[in-house]
Amino acid sequence: MTEFRVRRAHWPRDEAALARVRRRVFIEEQQVPEDLEWDGLDGDATHLLAEDANGSPIGTARLLPDGHIGRMAVMRPWRGRGVGRSLLETLMDTARERGLEAVFLHAQFEAIPFYERSGFVAEGDVFMDAGIPHRTMHRAL
Repeated sequence: MTEFRVRRAHWPRDEAALARVRRRVFIEEQQVPEDLEWDGLDGDATHLLAEDANGSPIGTARLLPDGHIGRMAVMRPWRGRGVGRSLLETLMDTARERGLEAVFLHAQFEAIPFYERSGFVAEGDVFMDAGIPHRTMHRAL
């Protein structure tokens, strides 16, 4: 039996499950202010939800129409087990299906090696977002 699965989520039907993961990781764990987390862009985004074998939410990510990947979050017990990679690969496949030629994201500085392993290249200077250092990263599709 598969440990987890990634599926396309639908906002607002899956909003509670998506929000549970993002609240735990970003707001509680990383202390991101709530008003910055809920940016009003979720309604226009394609969302993915990773669930464990029991259907409990364990990870999330979203793709905006302009190719911006964001809100990648995996619950702590599931990190390092392929959930993030699966979310990222599925979003890149989705972007390709839409005819996008590239995707980009704002990586937390400590996550840069994770994205580099998937072919992303960091560009520009380090910048602060919600008090956390980030860099912009791009990847051609």
